[in-house]
Amino acid sequence: MNIDKRVLNFLVIILLSFATFWWTFFIFHLPFDLTIVATIVLIRIAASFLLFQDYSLSWSKASPKTFLIKSFVYIAAFFVYAPIFYGKIWLFFLASELFLYIFSINFAMYFYYYLINRSRVVKTKSIVIYGAGKAGIKLESEFSNSEYRVKYYIDDDKIIQNRSIDSIKVISQEKLKESIGAHKFDLLVIAMPSAPKMKIKEIYNNLSEYFKEIQILPSIDEILSDREFSAQLKDISLEDLLARNPQDLDKEKIKEFIKDKTILITGAGGSIGSEICRQCEKFGAKKLILLDHSEYNLYTISEELKGVATVLVMQSVVEKDLMDITFKTHMPDIVIHAAAYKHVPLVEANICETIMNNIIGTKNVIDTSIKYGVEKFVMISTDKAVRPTNVMGTTKRICELYAQNIEADKTEIVAVRFGNVLGSSGSVIPKFRTQIENGQNLTVTHPDITRYFMLIPEACELVLQAGAIGSGGEIFILDMGEPIKIVDLARKMIELSNRDDIGIEFTGLRMGEKLYEELLMDEDDAKTDYDSITVASPTHYDIEKLNREIEELLVCEDKLAKLKAIVPEFNHQLNLNSDVTHFMSEAHKVAGTNVPTTP
Repeated sequence: MNIDKRVLNFLVIILLSFATFWWTFFIFHLPFDLTIVATIVLIRIAASFLLFQDYSLSWSKASPKTFLIKSFVYIAAFFVYAPIFYGKIWLFFLASELFLYIFSINFAMYFYYYLINRSRVVKTKSIVIYGAGKAGIKLESEFSNSEYRVKYYIDDDKIIQNRSIDSIKVISQEKLKESIGAHKFDLLVIAMPSAPKMKIKEIYNNLSEYFKEIQILPSIDEILSDREFSAQLKDISLEDLLARNPQDLDKEKIKEFIKDKTILITGAGGSIGSEICRQCEKFGAKKLILLDHSEYNLYTISEELKGVATVLVMQSVVEKDLMDITFKTHMPDIVIHAAAYKHVPLVEANICETIMNNIIGTKNVIDTSIKYGVEKFVMISTDKAVRPTNVMGTTKRICELYAQNIEADKTEIVAVRFGNVLGSSGSVIPKFRTQIENGQNLTVTHPDITRYFMLIPEACELVLQAGAIGSGGEIFILDMGEPIKIVDLARKMIELSNRDDIGIEFTGLRMGEKLYEELLMDEDDAKTDYDSITVASPTHYDIEKLNREIEELLVCEDKLAKLKAIVPEFNHQLNLNSDVTHFMSEAHKVAGTNVPTTP
């Protein structure tokens, strides 16, 4: 027979009310007066049930907050019925009965909670929760019915260290290291959703050797309040360890730049372009014109953007006439140009297509922006444009030269240069992840190769900030921190995956690849008001000469030689592996370039 739990709640409260009254009458040596008791019980139930909906409280899901609410409603009910009775004896009697009743009802709830939620699962694994705040305490409650036994809280607050929360001791990092013994704990959960990434990295570096596994609660912006925290835990990732969170990010400046503007983003479905779209939505853009030649990428990002008006334009930046129509129709205030071919080996195999997409495409977008009086044009560039060793970097350097030297009329044109972003479609991280999932050794081209890395959201926020402060003609350089060895990155990913069966293989540098990337051209680069953003010294180039050379580049046979003529610092690195030599050689023959088949 199924009985509504609210009815059971009601019956338990009546029984406890009569029992505590009888016991209080007994203590005070007073005769039990059923009329008085029934009157008080009815008033209390009416006050707590009708006014506070006390009957709806779930005992099986109770928390300390539930017990406090339960106590509060009965104290409030006391002030409803107490004025009916006069005299100090009666008030003292009623207050004593109330105290006994609150103790009894809470004891009943605790006991019921224990019976319902006591774990039938054998506690076979040990867990330590870093963070003894609200999130950590909530997680401990959620783990009560799992195979994990919470051994300790760790907290940096010295005030609560060496104290206990529900019999679980709060200790420091140092105390944990002292008490670890011979065996590792199974799991460390970092329950600090408001902590900066640098703190997460510090915790990992200090404690990872003491745990078999480390998980983390998402940031305060990502956490879902309507789901259990334990269901939202994620394995600590490379992104968590490498994120830097620039301290001089000026969100007000970005908001002022973006808010209520119509913004056209080229390459809107790519790794950088799609995050630019998200940031523009976040900072209050009026309308986003999403331009991309990939139907799937365009659809994917459009499905994410629900808080801003969007227009989907399936075009290539090479199609200048169609782009002219797009600009004329929508009249964007800001253009952010993220469309480009960026994968170095693929670009080496497809030089003609890259010249068209990267150089002519960029030139088309800049020229059309000027024609229609766009307020600000922001071009995404790359560290590979500095003393380039590959075709991709050289094409982007030519784009920088064009952006800096074109007569822009009212349009302020700026470029933003940065290195690799973690998780982009062409980066090494997704490749490593796939190799790990397939149980393959991670392939690294050279033991000494290094790269700058930045999280995509960090990079895109700084791109918008650079766009906001630019006045035209600048090449801004984002502070990428210290370069990271790719082999160290591979080792860290293997460590995070807990795969002892995976190693590292060195395959040799690919065509156009260099060991070290650079962000600066010379020492004359200027500081801005923000430490994370620097301005490269300007490079003056006769724009008529550059236009002439670009036209010659399109029709000449030896495109590598012409690229070298435009960008004298271009030092092409072959680095051809034997297994791709034939393919690259044939590709360059088709492109009209001469490439030797051996390094």
